Amino acid sequence: MHLIPIMLAITLVTFLLMHISPGDPAERLLMAQGTPVSQEVLEYTRAKMGLDDPFHIQYLNWLKGVFTGEMGTSYMTGRPVVTELALHLPYTILLTISSIALTVLVSIPMGVLAAVRQGKTSDYIIRIAGFIGMAVPGFLLSIIMIYFFSIKLGWLPVIGDYGFKGLIMPSLTLAGAMTGKYIRQVRAVMLDEMEKDYIMGARSRGVKERTILLSNAFKNSMLSIVTMIGLSMGSLLGGTAIVENIFVWPGLGKLVIDAIGYRDYPVIQGYVVWMAVIFVIINLLTDISYRLIDPRIRIDKEVA
Repeated sequence: MHLIPIMLAITLVTFLLMHISPGDPAERLLMAQGTPVSQEVLEYTRAKMGLDDPFHIQYLNWLKGVFTGEMGTSYMTGRPVVTELALHLPYTILLTISSIALTVLVSIPMGVLAAVRQGKTSDYIIRIAGFIGMAVPGFLLSIIMIYFFSIKLGWLPVIGDYGFKGLIMPSLTLAGAMTGKYIRQVRAVMLDEMEKDYIMGARSRGVKERTILLSNAFKNSMLSIVTMIGLSMGSLLGGTAIVENIFVWPGLGKLVIDAIGYRDYPVIQGYVVWMAVIFVIINLLTDISYRLIDPRIRIDKEVA
């Protein structure tokens, strides 16, 4: 219900911020093409790009194009914005899936183990490792990995490889920070579940600890875990600008950074629309997964 007003507000604010920022897209385009920038040529180029129209006319023309499936043409490449997004999206999806998979495979077992071993040496080691993962900035971890794995050992390429080897370091960089957050959250929700009355009741009835842990406590913690995964997917599917630029990974993050540098307004606006839509879709899928995971939510909504 509130989706359309929110998206309109986001696109309007973004459009306004781009137009009050310094730099002339027409001038940058001419310079990139090697064309001498005279006043006559600049005015002609601005008129051709629609930049000499009033702000509200430019915005309304762009908005009309969005509703008809056209987001304009990229100033940098001359290709439709939809085509630009489609070309870079598969790389972002691949990086998102690999990063989330690494994070889940490492953080969930570690978070559960930390909760089970609360207050013991293994718990402290896992928590310290999680804090370090959260504290180290992504760009610093990227540089460290490039230095060791590419320069010193020569195992992995820095740039120019968009296959499996080129995916490893960006995925590890993104998973590093997320893993620390996930470990803390999984540990916290598991500890909270394990202190509830139904867990105490199961133990008093002699139910095996493994069954209590996996079938009860972990299952009832899944809502929090699914929420984290949904939020992470929404952010990653928008592209991770710093990591993608460091490793020259051709995803949406690198696309929008290049577009900002060239003042490529249509691409930036198309990216903003994509981000708004993907967060709505991810939130919808997360809500649906809640009903599948926890029958109580489904029953409550049916009763209501």
